[in-house]
Amino acid sequence: MTAELFVADTGEADLPAVVCLHSLFLDHTMFDDLVAAAAGRYRMVRPDFRGQGANPDAAGMVTMDDCADDILELLDRRHLGRVHLVAQSMGGDVAVRVAARRPDAVKRLVLLGTSARQEPVEHLDAFRPIADEVARSGFAGELLETITQIMFGETCRNDRDRAGIVARWRAHFGALRPGLAPAIRGVIERPSAVDQLPLIRATALVVSGGEDGARPLEWSQELVDGIPDAELWRLPTTGHSVILEEPALVIPRVLAFLDGEEAAR
Repeated sequence: MTAELFVADTGEADLPAVVCLHSLFLDHTMFDDLVAAAAGRYRMVRPDFRGQGANPDAAGMVTMDDCADDILELLDRRHLGRVHLVAQSMGGDVAVRVAARRPDAVKRLVLLGTSARQEPVEHLDAFRPIADEVARSGFAGELLETITQIMFGETCRNDRDRAGIVARWRAHFGALRPGLAPAIRGVIERPSAVDQLPLIRATALVVSGGEDGARPLEWSQELVDGIPDAELWRLPTTGHSVILEEPALVIPRVLAFLDGEEAAR
């Protein structure tokens, strides 16, 4: 059964639609700067995944297939037709499933700091307790520091000019509710979707941060190898949240990539 999601939608029926799928620990607001830059060019549709953001807590583990079902239902309910997908981290886990299950619905696919593989077995013992701790007491202390280090690369965290960016999102993490635990478990326990990559017909841009310990370069390369029409863009001194850490680089490149499809049409 699908869930009705909170959606921020700029609403222009005459513009091509871009559906933005956020990372775990973030929400639709992570794409605020992209929306501002795309004004007048694209209709920007930004759902929060079930159990996250402005949506109510989920009762049980939220799987990547649950989220893909929700997004496909959203495309139909809003009569969006063929769309572009821009997705970060967990959003990419969902995006590859959407693009593989409904290839004709996706024009171009931007995958930021993400992958299609399952979490390696050797990581599970470290990651599963995170969900348990969140369920007990939310985000604070050492866990808050751990999440900040996962989400932002060392270069960004140590850059005085970007201290405000890190501080803003650290405060966001600290305010997350214990009810996020089912969504965290869904990401940790996700099955592989690597075998679905050859079904994707969308042209893809895969962006990989060289300091991304959560989704390393070889996982990004696996996306490029598996999707029939894909290119890799590496940012050596960027971490997991590439569009937040390097917006002046990433946002123009993403929009130029999407513009290429629209110009061809």
